[in-house]
Amino acid sequence: MTEPAAHRYDNATVRRIEEFWQAEWQRSGALHADNPTGELAGDGAAREPFFIMDMFPYPSGDGLHVGHPLGFIATDVFARFQRMAGKNVLHTMGFDSFGLPTEIYAVQTGTHPAAVTDRNVERFLRQIRRIGLGHDERRRFKTSDPDYYRWTQWIFLKIYNAWYDREAGRARPVGELEAAFASGARATPDGRAWSALTKAEQRAVVDSHRLVGRHESVVNWCPGLGTVLSNEEVTDEGRSERGNFPVFRKSLRQWTMRITEYADRLIDDLDRLDWPEKVKSMQRNWIGRSTGAVVSFPCGEQVLEVFTTRPDTLYGVTFLVAAPESELVASLVPQAWPVGTDPRWTGSAATPAEAVATYRAKVANRAERERQEDKAKTGVFTGAFAVNPLTQERIPVFVADYVLAGYGTGVVMAVPGHDQRDWDFAKTFGLPVAEVVSGGDVEIGAHTGEGQLVNSGSWDGLSASEAKAVAADDLERLGVGRKQLQYKLRDWLFARQRYWGEPFPLVADESGQVFPLDDTALPVLLPQIEDFRPIVFDADDQDSRPSAPLKKAGDWLTVECDFGDGAQPYTRETDVMPNWAGSCWYYLRYLDPKNEEAFCDPENERYWIGPRPDARGGADPGGVDLYVGGTEHAVLHLLYARFWHKVLHDLGYVSSAEPFRRLFNQGYIQAPSYTDSRGAYVPAAEVEERDGEFFWQGQPVKREFGKMGKSLKNSITPDEICDEYGADTLRVYEMSMGPLDQSKDWSTKDIVGAQRFLARVWRVVVDEQSGQACVVDAEPDAETVRALHRAIDQVGQEYAALKFNLAVAKLIEYTNYLTKRYLSGQQGAEGAPRAAVEPLVVMLAPLAPHLAEELWRRLGHDELLVRHPFPTADPAFLVDDEVKLPVQVAGKVRATIVVPAGVSEDVVRAAALADPKVVEHLAGKEPKRVIVVPKKMVSIVL
Repeated sequence: MTEPAAHRYDNATVRRIEEFWQAEWQRSGALHADNPTGELAGDGAAREPFFIMDMFPYPSGDGLHVGHPLGFIATDVFARFQRMAGKNVLHTMGFDSFGLPTEIYAVQTGTHPAAVTDRNVERFLRQIRRIGLGHDERRRFKTSDPDYYRWTQWIFLKIYNAWYDREAGRARPVGELEAAFASGARATPDGRAWSALTKAEQRAVVDSHRLVGRHESVVNWCPGLGTVLSNEEVTDEGRSERGNFPVFRKSLRQWTMRITEYADRLIDDLDRLDWPEKVKSMQRNWIGRSTGAVVSFPCGEQVLEVFTTRPDTLYGVTFLVAAPESELVASLVPQAWPVGTDPRWTGSAATPAEAVATYRAKVANRAERERQEDKAKTGVFTGAFAVNPLTQERIPVFVADYVLAGYGTGVVMAVPGHDQRDWDFAKTFGLPVAEVVSGGDVEIGAHTGEGQLVNSGSWDGLSASEAKAVAADDLERLGVGRKQLQYKLRDWLFARQRYWGEPFPLVADESGQVFPLDDTALPVLLPQIEDFRPIVFDADDQDSRPSAPLKKAGDWLTVECDFGDGAQPYTRETDVMPNWAGSCWYYLRYLDPKNEEAFCDPENERYWIGPRPDARGGADPGGVDLYVGGTEHAVLHLLYARFWHKVLHDLGYVSSAEPFRRLFNQGYIQAPSYTDSRGAYVPAAEVEERDGEFFWQGQPVKREFGKMGKSLKNSITPDEICDEYGADTLRVYEMSMGPLDQSKDWSTKDIVGAQRFLARVWRVVVDEQSGQACVVDAEPDAETVRALHRAIDQVGQEYAALKFNLAVAKLIEYTNYLTKRYLSGQQGAEGAPRAAVEPLVVMLAPLAPHLAEELWRRLGHDELLVRHPFPTADPAFLVDDEVKLPVQVAGKVRATIVVPAGVSEDVVRAAALADPKVVEHLAGKEPKRVIVVPKKMVSIVL
């Protein structure tokens, strides 16, 4: 009876190996990246830099499930491969720790957000360290660390103290603007000399140009949470993503950043980036640059300006529609309904004012996304009429929620004959529909395609595209319109009425005049207050107004400052920055995290992310070499980070024009989820399968697949997998599931395949009885050498292309070859040749680094594999000795021939014609032609 192997690759061995090598990497500093200068400087900076980064994780209290590490493992594999290619690789991970989720949990439990964050980070670190991620631990930080948010506040001040010079096309310090006013090079708004303005007037002029300002904005106000929310924090049903409270559209005075000044550059510079086209399109659509005209519609004593991208359809305008929250609406409403008003237009209200007020309240909590959906149209008549400037016809002005105040002027011209939403509204309210573009039947639906203009005066006969240019010119000539570029992008709402966020480095005097603090006053520390709960209201109280928790901060609220008029008391700003602030620039702090004099030394920034010579003639914008994350941040995070980076670039603080030169979106891991008869999700781990049916607590449930997460109750933690199979098995399995950019289904039972593969690699190297290396020093034969170099060539190419599933497949194929040839016992071999085995171990290192390091040590090597050179394939062994060619006869494959590589076409023809199967199908017929396609096929034409 055979004794059990004492040195198998079992659970105990795996855990011992992984714990040892994780500690060894940290002890040796093998994963450290060297800077050219500063505290982290080192000799490694002489190598070519490579900066790879994961999207900033938020340390949730729920910890990781196995879907989270998909991107983390991929970046680690790629970073390890790049180190083995001789590069100085920067790969680390910090934590985006300010924000709403932590604060809500803190409020619910009575635990301070800082304590919640620290606990979550420790759990997160424990999990990612166990997976063997090769991070430079010296570069970690949290956005809630005062040493970090000091520099977030510093960057905010640089943006606050800047203005956008449209003539120069860049941001400049406001000091230069003041100098231009003082010298007379720039005229003041009212034409007075700068010296004739009071200090308060001068400040007001400068403040109106700053890239940061406080303005009236239509925002998402959530009384139940006590704060305004960004659009992405509001569900399609108009409720808060956190807590499911009603959200109302409300005009409030808020801090905003003028990201709109950068709209053109944010669009145009996308062409310089190596990003997925899908993400570029999403950003272009979000910015929404469009060319059109602003048209003036007289309305009583007012003139309503309307932006349109279709001035060619102006003859087809039969009504106007204003957004419910538009400030114009109140001034339009008369005291009584005009005589003959259609009852369908009034909403059963006695007066226009009552109708508009009732409708506004009704739609106040509808999310913008919901309002834009194609569904039954609602609205009310304002009681006002405007005049179509071309037809001189009186047209009614409505209020409807399918129009948004943030686009254009908040009023749109309705052309129901050629816009489906307008058509739906017109049919609902009995409004006329006019045809001005031929090609459709406007009685059954809007015609939105091309055609020739009709019923349009002098424009008749022009195509719609031709008429656009003509119409814009005519409107300007008649004085009733002007050409204009328009953007969907709105200025960035940059304030939250919460506690857990970065305090603004701003103070105000008794009159409300705001002053930025000096850099020396940073950081403005978040005060430790006992009651950090937000001031919330009845969830349905849309008339309430936000009141920030920091208003309860006592002595912290008042600070003495001297802004040139002597020391005086000032009041601190009590709003905090949104959670996006810290993630706008974190990649820059990774470069120089120990620097106390600057957010990043310019030399370190140039080394890691500065522009590099490239084949495009210097068009490289610079930035992170590879940024990996999901598409959920395709717009806002990436757009905000690009905006901040461009301001820093304009002001001379960074050499790179863009933050991320290459972006890769990984897919998601999906897992089975189960719903009961009510449609409610039940814990997937408790579901039993019997004869193809699924049961939970004895009741049948329905199976479906969805993104793994808490809401679907189908999470599996990486801890569970590491406990049972080990980190290397988890890494190999996730990388082998399919292409990295595609979503895939998790199957725990399939993990055993990855485990068996690693065990086979172990047995190729280790004698399971003695624990010693079982390789032999004999030279490998020609067949093995050829198999080796093909594996090196293919695996290296797949690693470089981020096709890790294919790299795993090639490694399995080569391992199986060695196992069958040298360990099957069929050929009497004592073991595989060392020269064939050691490259396998090296190639495996990026994917299964713990196992590879252990095997490398057992093969007699003292140095770590972390920076060991990746094997190089010899091209001489990549050429086939023989070539298999299919032979077609009359268009059908009838045979396959094997000929020596490199032989002449005559030899190939002769071999094809001599093949018995070909001879049989020719049946004595003489071929008309014999065509040889080199290395591919032979075609015999009869």
